[in-house]
Amino acid sequence: MENFAHLHVHTEYSLLDGACRIEKLMDRVAELGQTAVAMTDHGVMYGAIDFYRAAKARGIHPVIGCEVYVTPGSRFERGYAQGQWHRHLILLCENMEGYRNLIHMVSLSFSEGFYVRPRVDLDLLRKHSKGLICLSACLAGSIPQALMNGDYEGAKRQALEFREIFGENNFFLEIQDHGIEAQKEVNMGLYRLSDETGIPLVATNDAHYLTREDARIQDVLMAIQMGKTVDDPTRMKFETNEFYIKSEEEMFALFPTHPDAIARTVEIANRCQVEFEFGKYHLPQFDVPDGYTAREYLDKLCLEGLHERYPDDDGTVRERLDYEINMIDKMGFVDYFLIVSDFIHYAKRNGIPVGPGRGSAAGSIVSYCLGITDLDPIKYSLYFERFLNPERVSMPDIDVDFCYVRRPEVIEYVTRKYGADHVAQIVTFGTMAARAAIRDVGRALSIPYNEADAVAKQVPMELHITIDRALTINPELKKMYDSNPTVKNLIDTARALEGMPRHASTHAAGVVITKDPVDTYVPLARNDEQMVTQFTMTTLEELGLLKMDVRIVR
Repeated sequence: MENFAHLHVHTEYSLLDGACRIEKLMDRVAELGQTAVAMTDHGVMYGAIDFYRAAKARGIHPVIGCEVYVTPGSRFERGYAQGQWHRHLILLCENMEGYRNLIHMVSLSFSEGFYVRPRVDLDLLRKHSKGLICLSACLAGSIPQALMNGDYEGAKRQALEFREIFGENNFFLEIQDHGIEAQKEVNMGLYRLSDETGIPLVATNDAHYLTREDARIQDVLMAIQMGKTVDDPTRMKFETNEFYIKSEEEMFALFPTHPDAIARTVEIANRCQVEFEFGKYHLPQFDVPDGYTAREYLDKLCLEGLHERYPDDDGTVRERLDYEINMIDKMGFVDYFLIVSDFIHYAKRNGIPVGPGRGSAAGSIVSYCLGITDLDPIKYSLYFERFLNPERVSMPDIDVDFCYVRRPEVIEYVTRKYGADHVAQIVTFGTMAARAAIRDVGRALSIPYNEADAVAKQVPMELHITIDRALTINPELKKMYDSNPTVKNLIDTARALEGMPRHASTHAAGVVITKDPVDTYVPLARNDEQMVTQFTMTTLEELGLLKMDVRIVR
C-alpha cells in the first residue's frame, strides 16, 4: 500500500520518550508496504543522519523533521504568564534550504530559547520558514489547545498566522485519533477550520512505538525518564495504547470521511527531498601569513622542522617528507595539519603539557617535523600509509593529549582564533547497557532494589555484553529467567530497552571546527552550559567536517 506515510514519529532520540528504534522502524514501515516515513523528535535532531541512512538502505523515502517547542512570547523571556506554556509544532524539511533553516532554529532554541525545553518563537519561524512544511501537531499544539479551551476564533487566528508564515501550500491542519475524547472534539474544530479557511487537513498518528503491544515498553521508558514507577497515579502517561506505527487500513478506518487527509501524507512526503552529501570535506582555512599559500606555508614549517629534527639528513628523509606533503596536498588536508600544528604550538608556548603523540599519526614525518608528534617515525620504522592511505581517502585522525587541568585553555584558544560560532564540542550518548537497563526497569516496575540488583549482577562483567548473551553463558541467570515470572518480565522488558540512548552528554575529547558557522552544517544543543553538536563524531566525519581529538591525561 502506498497511500499513507507517517509524518509524526518519535524515534529513540526523543530520549526516554520515543521507543521507535530507527532500524526496527524501517522494518515496520517496509512490512506495512509504506514507502516513506518522517522523523519528528521532540526539540532535537540527534538521529537525523542515522534515520536518513537507515531509510535509504531499505529503499524507504526519509522525511527529516522535528517537533519543535514554540513559546507564546519571546524566546528570550524566562518564564510564562499564567495559563501559558510552550506548544508543539511539526516542521518538515522540503529541501536543503529548509534543512538549514530547521537546524539553525533548533540550535537557537538551545542557545537563545532554552527554558525547561529548547524553544523557538514566532519571530524565528518568520525569519527561517523557507523550505519548511508545517503541521499543526498533536493536542499540545497551539491550535488544538485553543480549541480545547473553547477559543475557536483564537485557533482560527493562529491557523491563519501559520499559513501566512509558511505559505499557502506549506501549512496543514493535523488530525489525529488515538481514542482520546478530547481529540474527537478538537478534530471537529479542525474540520470547521479547514472548511472556513481552505487550509488542508493531514492525518497523522503520534507514533512513539512500533506496535500496540509495545505501549507497555514505552510506558516503562517514560517512568524511567520521570524517576517514577509505572503504577504511580501522579505521573504523566499516555491515555491509550494507540500511539504506534499504524497501517494504511487502520488510518482509513479512523478517518473514513477524510480519505484526502490520508492521501495527502504521501503528497507531502514526496515533496520533501533532502539529500545529504557524504565524503565532501568542509574544512576551515588556516590563516597563513601574507605572501604564502597554505601549501607554501606548510612547506616552510616542515623544512624548518626537518633541519631541527634531522640536521644530518643526506636527502633520504627529505624525499619522504616531500612524498608525504604531496600526498597531504593531493588529499586536501594541508589546512588540517596547519590547524593542529598551530594549537599544539600554542600549548607548548604557554607551558601546557602535551603528549608525544599516539596512534597512526606517529608514522608521519610531517607530523614529527611540525611538532605535532615527538616520536621519530624513521627510528621506529613507522609507516605513513597507516596514517594516510591514498587508496582509502578518509579524514586524518590525530589524537593529541593535553594536561587535564589546562585543556580548556586550548579549547578557548581555538574558539578565539576561529570564532565561537565555528567551534563546538561534540555530543555522545549514554545508552542503557545490560546491567543498567535491568536496574532501571526494576525501579520502574516497583521491584525491590535488592531483587533487581541480584538479577543485574548475574550479567557477567564483559565489555559490550548483551542480556541475550548473558542468558546464553550464565546458567544461573537462565534458571532465574525460566523459573520466576517476575524475573522473566524484568529481563524481557530490559531487553526491549537495552541499548537505547538514555542521555546526551559531551564527548571527553571531540571538538569540531568548521569553515562556516557550525549550525550551517549540523544542529547544536546545550550540555553543561556549553554548545555541542547534536551529531556524534562518526556522523560529523561522514559529513566531511573537521573533528579534533583534544584528549586529557592526568
